[in-house]
Amino acid sequence: MEKVVSGIRPTGNLHLGNYFGAVTSFVRMQDDYDCYFFIADWHSLTTHPKPDNIQQSTYTILAEYLACGIDPEKSVIYMQSDVKEVLELYLYLNMNAYLGELERVTTFKEKARKQPDNVNAGLLTYPTLMAADILIHRALKVPVGKDQEQNMEMARKCARRFNNIYGLDFFPEPQSFHFSEKAIKIPGLDGSGKMGKSEGNCIYLKDDAKTIQKKVMKAVTDSGPTVPCSPKPEVIENLFTFLNIVSTPDTVQYFEDKWNDCSIRYGDLKKQLAADIVAYTEPIRQRIEQFSADRDLLRSVARRGAEMATESAQKTLSEVRHIIGFR
Repeated sequence: MEKVVSGIRPTGNLHLGNYFGAVTSFVRMQDDYDCYFFIADWHSLTTHPKPDNIQQSTYTILAEYLACGIDPEKSVIYMQSDVKEVLELYLYLNMNAYLGELERVTTFKEKARKQPDNVNAGLLTYPTLMAADILIHRALKVPVGKDQEQNMEMARKCARRFNNIYGLDFFPEPQSFHFSEKAIKIPGLDGSGKMGKSEGNCIYLKDDAKTIQKKVMKAVTDSGPTVPCSPKPEVIENLFTFLNIVSTPDTVQYFEDKWNDCSIRYGDLKKQLAADIVAYTEPIRQRIEQFSADRDLLRSVARRGAEMATESAQKTLSEVRHIIGFR
């Protein structure tokens, strides 16, 4: 069975972008693949979180993983920091990564722009740590969002370079995996093209009905269409993207018709959208509360996942050491 690896940084709660972009893929893959899903607590160090933040956030994400349907009986769920072998592989991959190519990675340049006083080495080598996370299990598929495509190409480059240097075909080149033809991109409520924690434009899975309604009603719009069947500007297309995800086809068509005949009322659209998001997320929110309250269960899941992930990682690292010459 083919191996799949992916993870999410514990920098707060999961939002709808995480859910529709990655977590739903995790759930759908676990019946057909050998899945390793981790919580990327080492990756979060690029923003210098406090110890309490790391400990709380990792268990928060774990509870949300379970609430979304990731089954520890079907998938290996673990904390990145519990598998120390990843760090050794990260070291080896860094020895073969070059400064120029790391500096050209778009996500590095964006993060450096947003946190100019904290452009650390971990931020620069984020792609090689991501590659180590994937290659340590010799994974073939990685469910990722569109924004991670360049990092995925770096992971493939790391695999190719290792194989070329040592003259063998050891690491497979991992491929990005999407259930649809294109990577899912969930828009933000502020009119931007992407939902993200750092942008502050998220609807979180833990948000209650009142919070969701308040956020949606503040979503950016324009003055409305003046020409029938005119193209939608990005801020309006974003709202219709949400409708297509959480609302019924009849609801979507109703507002499409209203847009096309220039009679659309954004207040009505937002109220309907908020109600449909609440209906979609409320069962998940309730399960998050249940799992979050059972810390013993969360510890048990994390401990079992760490054991299984470490077993897989040790097999890979043993061979890597032998190939490099550490015997």
